Amino acid sequence: MSRTEDTLPNPEPRSEAEVEELRRIWATPGGFKLVTAVNNTVIGLLYIGTAFLMFLLAGGLALLMRTQLAVPENDFIGQDLYNQMFTVHGTTMMFLFAVPAVEALGVMLLPQMLAARDLPFPRLSAFAIWAYVVGGLVFFSTIFYDLAPKGGWFMYTPLTLKEFSPGDNADFWLLGIGFIEISAIAGAIEIVVGTLRTRPPGMSLTKMPIFAWSMLIFAAMIMFAFPAVILGTMLLEIERSFGWPFFTAAKGGDPLLWQHLFWFFGHPEVYIIFLPAAGLVSMIVPAMAQRPLIGYRLIVVALVGTGFFSFGLWVHHMFTTGIPSLSLAFFSAASMAVAVPSGIQVFSWIATMAASKGRFRITTPSLFVLGFLAIFTIGGLTGVMVAIVPLDFQVHDSYFVVAHFHYVLIGGMVFPLFATFYYWMPMATGRLLSERAGRWVFWLMFAGFNISFFPMHLTGLKGMPRRVWTYPEGVGWDWLNMVSTIGAYVLAAGVAVFVVDVARSLRRPADAPDNPWNAGTLEWLPNDVYSTRSIPLITSREPLWDQPDLPRQVRSGQHFLPNAPTGGRETIVTSAIEARPQYIIQMPGPGWEHLVAAVFTAAFFLLLTVKIVVPAIVCGVIAVAACLVWVWGLDPGPSKGSVEIGGGLTVPTYASGPSSHSWWAMVVLVFVAGSLYVAFIFSYLYLWVVSPDIWAPQGSPSLPPLFWPVAGAVLACGGAAAMKAAGRLLPEPGTGGATAPLLNCVGALALAGAVVLEVYGHWQTGLRPTENAYGALVYMQSALNGQVAFVILIMSGFAIARMLTGRLDRVRRVSFDNCAVLYYYAAAQLLFGLLLIHGFPRGAA
Repeated sequence: MSRTEDTLPNPEPRSEAEVEELRRIWATPGGFKLVTAVNNTVIGLLYIGTAFLMFLLAGGLALLMRTQLAVPENDFIGQDLYNQMFTVHGTTMMFLFAVPAVEALGVMLLPQMLAARDLPFPRLSAFAIWAYVVGGLVFFSTIFYDLAPKGGWFMYTPLTLKEFSPGDNADFWLLGIGFIEISAIAGAIEIVVGTLRTRPPGMSLTKMPIFAWSMLIFAAMIMFAFPAVILGTMLLEIERSFGWPFFTAAKGGDPLLWQHLFWFFGHPEVYIIFLPAAGLVSMIVPAMAQRPLIGYRLIVVALVGTGFFSFGLWVHHMFTTGIPSLSLAFFSAASMAVAVPSGIQVFSWIATMAASKGRFRITTPSLFVLGFLAIFTIGGLTGVMVAIVPLDFQVHDSYFVVAHFHYVLIGGMVFPLFATFYYWMPMATGRLLSERAGRWVFWLMFAGFNISFFPMHLTGLKGMPRRVWTYPEGVGWDWLNMVSTIGAYVLAAGVAVFVVDVARSLRRPADAPDNPWNAGTLEWLPNDVYSTRSIPLITSREPLWDQPDLPRQVRSGQHFLPNAPTGGRETIVTSAIEARPQYIIQMPGPGWEHLVAAVFTAAFFLLLTVKIVVPAIVCGVIAVAACLVWVWGLDPGPSKGSVEIGGGLTVPTYASGPSSHSWWAMVVLVFVAGSLYVAFIFSYLYLWVVSPDIWAPQGSPSLPPLFWPVAGAVLACGGAAAMKAAGRLLPEPGTGGATAPLLNCVGALALAGAVVLEVYGHWQTGLRPTENAYGALVYMQSALNGQVAFVILIMSGFAIARMLTGRLDRVRRVSFDNCAVLYYYAAAQLLFGLLLIHGFPRGAA
């Protein structure tokens, strides 16, 4: 429904002086200080640009590999270099391009779609992006120094154990990718909180754009899927570096444990990549059809269903590993079931196109969407085929599977990404890309892709195995490989035309109209460096169609927050369900701290990779110090009081506890930590079930006396009680007091003491982590508790310092609340771990 002038929050246009003030506050730093920028429009472009660079680099490796395979018995590339290229290509495409690219689009597009000034943690986004830039480029450069990993992007054990992969090549994958996954989790935290808490007033969950829904589910899937591979990389790196036998069968480990952990992440990652791309398609199709998306609620259900089903498919990749037949049947059925929600989305898009009654516009974005539908449908059909166990037995590890997952991943992600580039480029740069060049790009890419990958189905059915660097002549694969190589070069030509088109467009003046596609969503509102001039009141899913005067009203400041009432960067926080205004976030501006933290965090991991320990520790200390300086100024307190944001509505400028966006972020982090620990519990019970007589053989040291776990439990519970009391005894504003800091210190030390007691109790029995898998897992459990306890020691010290300097009290308490949330989780994890280790199972079954 439309709103009349007298029902606007600010019926009269606001002063132009407010616009100049907003431009000053949100100005992007110039010169070399540009690297300190935190505006989502700046770092989003950096993020997208780096991800696309990774796509080009990995694509270059793919061309070299296809050249090697063009003819039989080719010696263009040696076997060792081919294995490195194969590993770096797959790793870069999956870890350094696909996930970062869709996360980058979230950073870039979500604030615009939600009419927010920025995401709630702009420096966290900037930290994640710079860590990714530095870590990703260094990882890729290993291909030039003969240091690249050789075990495939999946790094299967035992091939990647120290005995079979000496040197540091595998370590670059383990530490580098583990670090980049942490960067992705930081971005996911930003997306979850931003989507739920910074929507414009009136935009309830039922009015949220489909892309926002897809990014919310994308981030939730990262929270639960990525910790499994992070744990896997930790276990494998510890085994390689210290000899703890998690994957060595002779000592009770199991190489298949790596596959379970990896594919619990790996198969959901396919949908982590696909869901945001599907969300983008669901935004483009209605704009080209000039009508609302048919089946909005069904698509939301389909997105949720896809995310849920995807976690039940990991054994889909392990049908030939000898798992029980009942498991094969279950995972085969689950693999087929996931096609249903995907089909709902495809039929919704087709129905929306059909409902346009011939008015669906064929533009470059439309062509890429149609190409996506064709290619992804073929990939989905072959996916159902490989979900059938007997067929999977025949085509497993053949080029049929290579064809299948490229149809799913390139069709399901790359084609929507190029549609996105052509569709949203005017919003990001103020320039339209060439329609003529765009059609050349599409047809070259579409033809090249199918010429390259469709023959691989036949190559696989003819028996050509994956991951081979050459093949003999006369077995029927020659001409198929040559055709695939020609197609790869045609595909590359299309990408090259796109790069030239982008370069040419950036040299032209920014003269694109505000809404060139006549779309109905908020990212096409007039925008500036501060995003929208005022944050609109939303009454429908397509506000620009239903409120045609909305752009003018927003530009003239007639909606919420037309100015900067606190004198700094801010946006409105709304309730998670109904999007009712609650308070104003005071956000930080440009700074060096997050950049220093990102660079030195990357240096810490990379130096550890090559075993340069002391400089690595120094870099780690610098990174932690930079983080502490960074967060010291993030809690401005309630000094600004309440401010008027329009329509006579007054909201506070500070919130703590469950109302605070930072509290929500800490809860998301707790879910991530919990997912990591659940993956550990799975690993512990899996090895106990698989080899109970080997993992802790007869004669192994017995469990320590119950005194040790009981003492640890008492310390953890006592520490939690101390933290609870500290929260109740925080001083009143303007007053001091030593009780709360003392209790906070006692709580942190008690938790650390509980971890030390657990380790000492096992050590004095003679149990050592290198002797068998049981010992390795017992000490790994303490290591996981220890890393959380270490973080709590730092957070508690930070909170105590703020108390002693008068920056933390009963009202200004965000730092303490966040520490307390993590503490209660850590205490619960430690108590559960004590029960698991000392209660069930006890040594050998």
